[in-house]
Amino acid sequence: MAQFNLDQLVTYKLVIQRGSFTSAATVLGISQPAVSLQIRQLEQALHVRLIERTGRGVRPTAAGLALLDHCDHIENAVNAALHAVAQHQQDISGTVMLGTGATACIHLLPTLLCQLQKAYPRLSIGVRTGNTQHIVRAVEENSIDLGLVTLPVSGRSLSVTPVIKDEFVAIAQADSTGDIRALTPKAFAEQSLIAFETGSHTRQLIDDWLHAEGKATNPIMALGSIEAIKRMVSAGLGYSIVPSMSVMTPADKAGLSVYPLEPRLHRTLGIVMRQDKVINRSMAKVLEHIHTLADSEVTPF
Repeated sequence: MAQFNLDQLVTYKLVIQRGSFTSAATVLGISQPAVSLQIRQLEQALHVRLIERTGRGVRPTAAGLALLDHCDHIENAVNAALHAVAQHQQDISGTVMLGTGATACIHLLPTLLCQLQKAYPRLSIGVRTGNTQHIVRAVEENSIDLGLVTLPVSGRSLSVTPVIKDEFVAIAQADSTGDIRALTPKAFAEQSLIAFETGSHTRQLIDDWLHAEGKATNPIMALGSIEAIKRMVSAGLGYSIVPSMSVMTPADKAGLSVYPLEPRLHRTLGIVMRQDKVINRSMAKVLEHIHTLADSEVTPF
């Protein structure tokens, strides 16, 4: 009987999905030679070529396609077996990999992770940050267990659950604006705007709000870090629009004045998982704690 392991199958499937050994190595966090070795060992165990190189990367052979048809079934069977065994464990333990954006990582996760660590000291939570597109792709590839991302997202194999409604607010240098109750798209068109970098769901939502009156906006800066934006604004270099979770505490809004938007604008954060993901006891506890975040929202004003 052929001797191979699940890691080799996962690596093989990822190489085919990504179209290259190098890309698969990046996702797995290992070297390209290590990926090549796993594929070579798998081929040796099965006594057949599984992958052939092309001018554009790699593709499966006929035997490789036959194996690929069974990879998901094998992975699901193993996950189901692990889930069945986990039901007999008394402790919440193991590792759960969570992916999210930088803002949620900074302003939501520390409290969440501390609560989980105190309640379940044998449970380990791994965190990976990135934009929504990158996190969703990692969920689809099963390199992380779940994502907490800005909605909407779509995918035939995904389960998406809205969790947190996060309102956007305007920020300016502290005490620099006088008696302002709210800021409108028209008011922003007359100010120096410091914006998020393009390409994110957050930037698209803000752009749509700013263009509500048909006025063009030309940011003087486009930055990828919410903390960098806040520093620039507190230095008096312009105004910005940020998620309210980033200015909830006195330390978060030091040097800033915070105002609501008119009309109001919000984003929804949701949990994204594969539909075939087996939810073990550890994942269930992480999901339970994430859902409690929706009940702890406070206003930044």
